[in-house]
Amino acid sequence: MVDNFNSSGIEDNLFPPKKITLNINGRLWTLDTPWVMGILNVTPDSFFSESRSVDSLESAVKKLITEGADIIDIGGYSTRPGAAEVCEAEETERVLKGVQEVKKQNQDILISVDTFRSEVARKAVESGADMVNDISGGDLDPNMLKVVGKLKTPFICMHMRGTPQDMASKTDYQDLEREIFARFQQKLNQCRQAGINDVVLDPGFGFAKTLEQNFQLLRNLGYFKFLNTPILVGISRKSMIYKLLKTSPEDALNGTTALNMAALINGADILRVHDVKEAKETIQLYKQLYP
Repeated sequence: MVDNFNSSGIEDNLFPPKKITLNINGRLWTLDTPWVMGILNVTPDSFFSESRSVDSLESAVKKLITEGADIIDIGGYSTRPGAAEVCEAEETERVLKGVQEVKKQNQDILISVDTFRSEVARKAVESGADMVNDISGGDLDPNMLKVVGKLKTPFICMHMRGTPQDMASKTDYQDLEREIFARFQQKLNQCRQAGINDVVLDPGFGFAKTLEQNFQLLRNLGYFKFLNTPILVGISRKSMIYKLLKTSPEDALNGTTALNMAALINGADILRVHDVKEAKETIQLYKQLYP
């Protein structure tokens, strides 16, 4: 006898699956096939050296578009531990350069802005970005949710404890999945109160989680599907891969691909990656395996 249970141990047929959609600029998008979000770091100090595109912005954007990114996620502030502080004006300038370059090359591709500052988010959306991706879920800027609500754009809400500077000391969970689930429920309520109708949830791999907790979270990703929102997974070349394999971010593509497949099997709707071509191929194989 085959049990109808998903990866979190909850019976699948207790709740019929809900079609995952996003309203972006008045157009309803259905995520029947998982999306790939390509990372565009307009920074000189991203943890993965090959993703730093300050001096090669045009070619970096061209590569992401050519390889088939569904969304380009533009960040002007590195959130790796120990990264240099970046003032708001400089972050804004970097992000807007990225938005302008993407729009110059392709008017139709979706753009998200990776920032925890509401003013950076506002200026980016007013310049052509389509959604806001905040690692703090609105915690680091009290105006973020209100601003995104007024902009009427989707909001990518990531789970993190503390700040990038101190998050490594905040991994003392009593029940990892339940605590993150409860935090997401709270955040969804806050988003709705602020007028944000479309929310994407990101469990925050590598942010206030140990290596073991990251793998536990990935294994039990299906637990969060019961929140009926798109789930974004960002594990590309992260330390949970290269530390386990005793290698480096530059040599972590194979591990990234393997874990992206696991994420898809466990319910990911969006993969946030440095390597778009490989992620698109992973989705193609996944769809063939699980039509």
